Amino acid sequence: MKINVVGTGYLGAVHAACMAELGHDVVGFDTDTAKIEALTAGRSPFFEPGFEDLLARAIASGRLTFTSDPKAAVPGAAVHFICVGTPQQSGSEAADMRYVDAAVATVAEHADRDSLIVGKSTVPVGTARRLAELIGDRRPHRLEVGWNPEFLREGMAVADTLDPDRLVFGVTSEHAEKALMEVYARLIDGGTPYITTDLATAEMVKVAANSFLATKISFINAMAEICEVVDADVVTLSRALGYDERIGRKFLNAGLGFGGGCLPKDIRAFSARAGELGAADALSFLREIDKINMRRRDKVVLLAARMLGGDFLGTNVAVLGAAFKPNSDDVRDSPALNVAAAMHLKGSMVRVHDPKAIGNARRRFPTLTYSDSAEEACDNADLIVLATEWDEYRQLDPAALGRLVRAPRLLDARNALDRSYWVSAGWTVRALGRGRFDD
Repeated sequence: MKINVVGTGYLGAVHAACMAELGHDVVGFDTDTAKIEALTAGRSPFFEPGFEDLLARAIASGRLTFTSDPKAAVPGAAVHFICVGTPQQSGSEAADMRYVDAAVATVAEHADRDSLIVGKSTVPVGTARRLAELIGDRRPHRLEVGWNPEFLREGMAVADTLDPDRLVFGVTSEHAEKALMEVYARLIDGGTPYITTDLATAEMVKVAANSFLATKISFINAMAEICEVVDADVVTLSRALGYDERIGRKFLNAGLGFGGGCLPKDIRAFSARAGELGAADALSFLREIDKINMRRRDKVVLLAARMLGGDFLGTNVAVLGAAFKPNSDDVRDSPALNVAAAMHLKGSMVRVHDPKAIGNARRRFPTLTYSDSAEEACDNADLIVLATEWDEYRQLDPAALGRLVRAPRLLDARNALDRSYWVSAGWTVRALGRGRFDD
């Protein structure tokens, strides 16, 4: 099957390479010529474990090519996957659908056969039906719209595509269902469960999943706020709750909160869409989820100030982590960088280190200072803030760092480090939700 993937960002590039790995002939299309040149040369424009090897293998096989010419990408393709971004609109919480609409229009203009347009982007419910009406019967070739939401985790995207926990097919015909089953035949034959449903339900699955995960994270962070008042330990609380199979341990980690290019903007867009549909009350809780999440950033800055004696002026702070999560170089809506920038604005000399995200961080926050190693960032520091839980930070030697810093103070904003180990090495350690925060 010839497949066209429109959009070669994080989602599209991974999807294109994985479809080639499954045996299809794939063309990745994007209007960003620099991105296309990099991918054609086998260079990933982002960091994702395992992706560059997969990319090289797919290109070498001859099954994967990239182009910025729609005439080379669209004609002949049986399935067109729409993988473009849906960012938050400027001045609004709603999703910006310009890129999705443009992608579908490009396919409609250049399609030369009956084919299936399949959305993978996270969109407001009702988008697929609107796009189908937009395409209408204007073309001599029948273009059908389906929806196949993605459930990728940054840092696990290749595995999540080639070994997903489920596939969801939103379709309006048996033909569309068969086409998607052919696309994913190897996965289905390997036992991956799939659900066939209508367009609206398929769209809802993604935004509902993201909303649930965001709710779970903010719930335990709300519990952390209470733990700090009553002198309880949120880490032990999370562990105890996680043994309940109705709750589960995943996404029950208290700390600095969620960020990235998905959860924050998706829960806001879902709330906005509910308002448009006259069902705003049903998702009013998502606004509180968002508030809890953003409060975590303010809380880290507040606790950092208290650890520094109440004032950032004249202090040196090392921030370990810039990406919004480990195993990624994505700094979109990064809590780590948000906290670093806030402390910088309050007068501290902030030095940031991250194993993979320094380049992206520099472009987004050029006024901050960046270090090539964690040790360099911590040199002469009055406070270390662990803001992204990379494994390499768990391996840091507190005794060795103690000889570098000006004061052995650590604020573990991710509850990722062995607190007793650092305390035994002479450090003052504070963490979110680990009892009352007393000076």
